[in-house]
Amino acid sequence: MDTVKENVIFTNCALTDDGDIWWEGMDGAPPSHAIDWKGRDWTPASKEPAAHANSRFTAPAGQCPVICPDWEKPQGVPIDIFVFGGRRTSVMPLIHEAYSWDHGVFMGATASSETTAANIGAVGDLRRDPFAMKPFCGYNMADYFRHWLTMGDRFGKHAPRIFYVNWFRKSQEGKWLWPGFGDNSRVLKWMCERVDGKAGAIETPIGLMPKEGDIDLTGLAIPAADLRELLRVDANAWKAEISDIEKHFGQFGDRLPERLRKQLNDLGKRLG
Repeated sequence: MDTVKENVIFTNCALTDDGDIWWEGMDGAPPSHAIDWKGRDWTPASKEPAAHANSRFTAPAGQCPVICPDWEKPQGVPIDIFVFGGRRTSVMPLIHEAYSWDHGVFMGATASSETTAANIGAVGDLRRDPFAMKPFCGYNMADYFRHWLTMGDRFGKHAPRIFYVNWFRKSQEGKWLWPGFGDNSRVLKWMCERVDGKAGAIETPIGLMPKEGDIDLTGLAIPAADLRELLRVDANAWKAEISDIEKHFGQFGDRLPERLRKQLNDLGKRLG
């Protein structure tokens, strides 16, 4: 929290009469009066929320007291891991690792999230967002995929390992299964231990996943059933993903790298 004590920019929040900010869901009682995100007077009796559902804040990374000293190193730093992810309440497990560079590129190229207030479309729809770059890639994304494959060819045995995370899986009752926030470092620890050769993994149809006991849960009271669900691979649900990925790839036509079509076929074979 020391990172956000100063030099912070807030957007789409409400402004309180004492110059502070507020949005729905914050601790404590709402202010008796504020200026909402549209610049209008707002009170708790107002019919519309004071803040936009996608209110955000940002602060300079350099303010983080525990940031790596190499953060601004002009020579750059070696990269051991790429982490992709998406917001899925089901299907996607907490963590899995790619079998190969090509498999990792496939994971990035098919990354998906259920839409929120930040996305265009109905909330909860599935949206493919390759490499989380859909809003920013100004050319055919099939060429972007090919760039990643070519980059891996140049890396060879020095290519970073690729992982995929999902912090947002829920139970059938709609309860978050993973606490998230600082506890995400437990999953990052497993990734680092994989790179260092200190942690094993089990093979699944979608990739390599932690063995029982591999994720450090010291001091975390997470029910065993929740952890099993977090790491469960539902083969039938993944088979249903195949057709959606085929549709996603279809928009790229002949420009889609054949190596990604092969990864899709290999996934289908592993799923049986």
